[in-house]
Amino acid sequence: MAGNGTIRLGFVGVGSMGQCAHLKHYAVLPDCEVVAVAELREDTARRVAARYRVPSVYRDHREMLEKEDLDGIVAVQQFRNHGTLVPELFRAGVPVLTEKPLAGSIEAGEKILQALKTSGARHLVGYNKRSDPGTMRAVEEIARLKKSGELGAMTYVRILMPAGDWQAGAFTDLIRGDDPPPELESDPEPSDMDQKSANDYFKFVNYYIHQVNLMRHLLGEPYRVSYADPSGIVMSVLGDGGVPGTIEMSPYRTTIAWQESALVAFENGYVRLELPAPMASNRPGRVEILRDPGDGREPETVVPQLPWRDSMRQQAMNFLQAVRGEPTPLCEADEALEDLRIAREYLRLWKGMQE
Repeated sequence: MAGNGTIRLGFVGVGSMGQCAHLKHYAVLPDCEVVAVAELREDTARRVAARYRVPSVYRDHREMLEKEDLDGIVAVQQFRNHGTLVPELFRAGVPVLTEKPLAGSIEAGEKILQALKTSGARHLVGYNKRSDPGTMRAVEEIARLKKSGELGAMTYVRILMPAGDWQAGAFTDLIRGDDPPPELESDPEPSDMDQKSANDYFKFVNYYIHQVNLMRHLLGEPYRVSYADPSGIVMSVLGDGGVPGTIEMSPYRTTIAWQESALVAFENGYVRLELPAPMASNRPGRVEILRDPGDGREPETVVPQLPWRDSMRQQAMNFLQAVRGEPTPLCEADEALEDLRIAREYLRLWKGMQE
C-alpha cells in the first residue's frame, strides 16, 4: 500500500459493468486509488481513464502486472473467460475480485482453484447481494437468533426472485468508445454436456446463481438440491442441518419493478429481507424482524434503519477490507465453486442431464 495507507487498485476491463457497477464506486472511496486500467479497447480505455482520473492505461493485463505495484485487482469480465484470465492475475499475489459466477463450468472453476492454491493470492467473487446492507444486517440477526434460540429453531428459508428491471437506470452515464468489442476466446464448454445443456447451464448460472449463493449464505451451511419442479420455477433444497428451503425463479415477471425477497423462518418469528434492483443507486435492502414469544406476550415487529448505501458501493468497501486482511461477507472462490456444482445438480434433476 502507499505510504499513507491508500490501497492501489488495478482494473482489468472497463466495459459497461466494469464502469457502472464497479469503477465509479472505487473512484470516490477515500482510502483507495485506481492507479491503472487494462482494457483491450484503446479508445474506451482512454475515455474512461480520463473521466475517472486513472493515471495509467494498458493494452492488456500482462503489461499492467509487469509495470504496476498493486494491492488489489478488480477484473470485470465475461464469466466464460475466467478460466483462462483469472489464473494469470493470481501471479500478482494480491486479492482479486471478479463478477459472479466463478466460471462457465465446474472444470474451469477447478482450474481456477488449483491455480489459486499455489499463488499466494486471494479470489473474491462478486455476489453483490451479500454486500447489501440489508443482507448484512439480516445475516447478523439470523446468526444471533440461532445462537440465542429465543425464537426457537430455524425451520425454513424461501427466496423469491421474479424477473424484473435489474438495471434501474444505472447505465445512463456509460462511456462508449469508437472501438468495437474485442473478440475473446471463451473457456472450453463443459465436457459433460451437449450444446443445448451447456446453453441452459450458462443461462442459469448467469442469472440465478445469485440466489443459489444467497441460499447458502442465509442458511449458514452447505445444502443439496432435493427437487426440481418440471416447470423450472421451483428448486427445493435441504441444508446439512436439516432445514428445507425453496428458490422460486420468475413465477411472474415485472417490467419496471424489482421484487426479490427472502424469508428466513424460525418457530416463533422470522427475518424477512427485501432487496432492491441490483444496480439501484443509494438504496439498501429492507429487513423486517418478527418476534412472537407467545404465552400472552406481545409480538414485536422491528424494521432496522439502514444506511443509504447500495450493494455495489458496499461491495467495493468490503473488497478494500479484504485487501487489508479484514473479515468481510464476500464470497471466496471455493464456495463459488460449490454454486456451480449446485447449478449442475439442479439442471440434472430438471432437464434430465446425465450424471
